[in-house]
Amino acid sequence: MSTIKPLHDRVLIKRIDPKEEIKGGIVIPDTAKEKPQEGEVIAVGNGKILDNGTKVNLEVKVGNRVLFGKYAGTEVKIDDQEYLIMREEEILGIISPGAKAKSAAA
Repeated sequence: MSTIKPLHDRVLIKRIDPKEEIKGGIVIPDTAKEKPQEGEVIAVGNGKILDNGTKVNLEVKVGNRVLFGKYAGTEVKIDDQEYLIMREEEILGIISPGAKAKSAAA
């Protein structure tokens, strides 16, 4: 199994698929579904280096569930698993345990 360590203020995220809900017996094919905007942090970089040379640690930690923008990050495939690599600033928020996220399109 390959591993990847994000650099600086980048974060490796695995998308979390929401539970599929079928309303009215209509099945939507995978190609027509929107990709989830929720994921789990798999790995984090060491932190952002400011212009004056100081390092700022990241707020997100491995294991956090996060929300991110629809077009955020870069998709990568590692050992047949799809991940996103994005800067921490592209993450919209950390989901607290027990909370459920719903997109505006739902």
